[in-house]
Amino acid sequence: MKSTYKKTFTALLALTLLALLGITQAGLQKISSAESTAIVAPSFQVDPFWPKPLPNHWITGNVIGVDVDDRDHVFIVHRDQDDIFLSNGREIGLKAGVSECCSPAPPVLEFDPAGNLVNAWGGPSDEYTWPASNHGIDVAPNGNIWIGGNGSGDSHILVFSRDGEFIAEYGEPGNSTDSNSTEHFARVAEIAIDAVANEAYIADGYLNKRVVVLDASTGAFKRFWGAYGNTPSDERVTYTPGAALPSQFIGPVHCAEPSDDGLVYVCDRGADRIQVFRKDGTFVKEKQVLPETRSQGSVWDIAFSKDAEQKYIYLADGQNHRVHIIERETLDILTTFGDGGRAPGLFFAVHSIATDSKGNIYTTETYDGRRLQKFNYQGLRAVTSPNSGPAWPLDKL
Repeated sequence: MKSTYKKTFTALLALTLLALLGITQAGLQKISSAESTAIVAPSFQVDPFWPKPLPNHWITGNVIGVDVDDRDHVFIVHRDQDDIFLSNGREIGLKAGVSECCSPAPPVLEFDPAGNLVNAWGGPSDEYTWPASNHGIDVAPNGNIWIGGNGSGDSHILVFSRDGEFIAEYGEPGNSTDSNSTEHFARVAEIAIDAVANEAYIADGYLNKRVVVLDASTGAFKRFWGAYGNTPSDERVTYTPGAALPSQFIGPVHCAEPSDDGLVYVCDRGADRIQVFRKDGTFVKEKQVLPETRSQGSVWDIAFSKDAEQKYIYLADGQNHRVHIIERETLDILTTFGDGGRAPGLFFAVHSIATDSKGNIYTTETYDGRRLQKFNYQGLRAVTSPNSGPAWPLDKL
């Protein structure tokens, strides 16, 4: 009898252990599966001490463009006209001769990786027509600096050496809207250089509604297109959230960024959309970002992550005061950082964005934001919130 009980007890214990083992293995498999499918995205932390203070009692106006060269030197362009600042010498009293501070810095500023100002130049000259309202800066692979403009009569592009020596002026200044012109632009927002093809992609712009491709050596027009690859039109169109998207760019056409795999990503700011093309202007796809955004729109500028696949897009959203981290393949938002404010890591009209070789992000702010910020790359991390806030260290929040 005891032998029978013993055998029965042993069998029941074995079955219980097997059941528990099965439950444990299933649980581990679920955990492993959850870990493998967790959303990860690049993480960043603001550097509140970068860049270092400017010398000479200099201050910046609307900081309207940023790019990084192959030495990880950061170039910005800002608006230094007197009417950008408070009147009657309240902000630029040194220049007005009424106080010891301050004066506008020259419009192009260059910072080294440590945040030191190493060069400053730009402004009107008899050699060229400086933009009435400079807008956008790009550092070409050969080190040349390209600058656009979105003010009255700004229908041209300027090219300088990295030290500010004038090289070329492409397009005829003083013209207005003509989205099919091969002689001039109309308020260019931004320039991006494709080094492999030796081509310049022009986001044209605030009056014209198109992407233009130039020969980067001569400035000759090669091709252009409008939304969906259509022939661009100067007819003004509007965007209504929830309605069918228009067949032309709303504008401003605020960026046109070529990727390493042969695509071009275009910011149609007024329609809250990114449109993707092949380099010949063939339409591929589009995606809206926060499509209920009105006023100035959500899609201001983009930069790519520095991995070989350029897996992520960083999108500056000046109306919602954020940077969105987007999966490039799907154009889905993974997470965002920032919010409205003047503290480090917050934004007022974040306008332009760029990355350096280490994957760090640089942003500029226009209007009364008037600054350049750096966000240090912290690696890939699991996404725990759709908006991570001001990109501060966690122990400081």
